[in-house]
Amino acid sequence: MTAGGRPPPRGTEFALPARAESVARARRLVRGLPAGWGADEETRDTAALVVSELFTNAVVHTGSGSVVCELRQERGAAAGMGAPLRLEVRGRRPGPPAGSAPRARPPGEEHGRGLMLVEAVSDAWGIREVHGCGWSVWARLPASAARR
Repeated sequence: MTAGGRPPPRGTEFALPARAESVARARRLVRGLPAGWGADEETRDTAALVVSELFTNAVVHTGSGSVVCELRQERGAAAGMGAPLRLEVRGRRPGPPAGSAPRARPPGEEHGRGLMLVEAVSDAWGIREVHGCGWSVWARLPASAARR
C-alpha cells in the first residue's frame, strides 16, 4: 500500500514485431493483463479495442521494426473506485524509413476513423514526440468503461 492507503499503480509493457499479424496478439495481451488488476470486463474490452487501433496505426505509419505497448493503472482514484487505465503505443527503430512505399488510397476507402473511436471511448488521448522513436500515442480510459 502507498502512503494514502491506495495500492501502488500497476503496469507493464511489451514489444511485438511491427506486422499486421501482431495486432491480434497485442489485443489478447492487453485484454488479459488488467484482469489481474481488478479491471472489469468492459474496461478490458475497451482497452483491447484502443490498443488494436493504436497498434495498427503504428504498424502502418511508423516504419518501425517493432511496436511497444505500455499499459498501467494511474494513481489518484477516489476511494472505492478503480484507477484509470493508461495505454501508450510507440514505434521502435530500426525499421524502414516511415516515408517508404507510400500507397495511394482509393476514394471511399474505410480508413482514418480509428482515432475518432479512441477519442470516443477515452477520457483523454494525445500524441507526443519520443526522442529516437518518432511518435507515441496514448489514451486514458475511465476507471470503469461501464460508467462512461
